[in-house]
Amino acid sequence: MGDVDGERDLLVVRAGKFGKSRLVPHGPRIASLLEEQLERRHHDGAIIDAEPLFTFDGSRSVRTGTASKTFRQLVRTLELVVPDGVSPPRLHSLRHSFAVGCLLRWYREGLDPTARLHQLSTFMGHVDPASTAVYLTITPALLEEANRRFEAFAEPAWTAMETGR
Repeated sequence: MGDVDGERDLLVVRAGKFGKSRLVPHGPRIASLLEEQLERRHHDGAIIDAEPLFTFDGSRSVRTGTASKTFRQLVRTLELVVPDGVSPPRLHSLRHSFAVGCLLRWYREGLDPTARLHQLSTFMGHVDPASTAVYLTITPALLEEANRRFEAFAEPAWTAMETGR
């Protein structure tokens, strides 16, 4: 529970993938949810830093396998339609959705995604954008936004060619 820094809206993740630790910034909605969880976990009004934030028995952290199993159950409960030949979503799929969603949002906001890839890589705990590229799947919405930007970029050249200038 001591890994929640409410003043800076920061969560410390220790010994994650490949034993790495990282700082994860978050926004106000996550801050509110974390604060609610901390309130549920108080012991006589005090927070014991070494105790896990998410637990079923009060002493042991929820294991990754348990989180994955819960996610699979949610997918079944929500009756998400999974097309034939496509694997059902996994918990790890949320990282892919997050990365693609960031790119899509940047395109729609008129920002330069290439200039922000280092930020995305750092946020996802990667050493460089090449590691993040694995998560960047081209979706129809992302392709449409990239195409729209390319057409705006190329339009002066097309116009010049058509008018002979």
